[in-house]
Amino acid sequence: MSKYEQKTKETEHDVVEFIEKVDNPKKREDAYKILEIFEETSGYEAKMWGPSIIGFGSYHYKYSSGHEGDAPLVGFSPRKAKISLYFATGDTEREETLKRFGKYTAGKSCVYINKVDDIEVEVLKEMITQSIKFLQNLYPNN
Repeated sequence: MSKYEQKTKETEHDVVEFIEKVDNPKKREDAYKILEIFEETSGYEAKMWGPSIIGFGSYHYKYSSGHEGDAPLVGFSPRKAKISLYFATGDTEREETLKRFGKYTAGKSCVYINKVDDIEVEVLKEMITQSIKFLQNLYPNN
């Protein structure tokens, strides 16, 4: 049985270099705004995770299946279509907080936005803090 190889790992790639490659000037500008918000709020330095995720902090998870790995506590990625914001999966408070967030769509662990002007920045800060707290409580030995 082969061991699962985690695809999204922390890398040494430069975050600013990655943001500079974002084609759309408005999305690039928003990426810098979000970078600042995440760094200030999380207290962690931005690191590249895989080729396209900007992550902040990290935690080690282990599932009952035995699968384990490392992941950023929170993160984002300025994708072509939308900006993906990554938060903890399973945080029950997120649904409530999102009601005050602004214009977005959501997946299991992602919240997608078109631009920073569509959202309430203070609520984004709450979501960052909430997600980090949730994961640090769930995985206390990090």
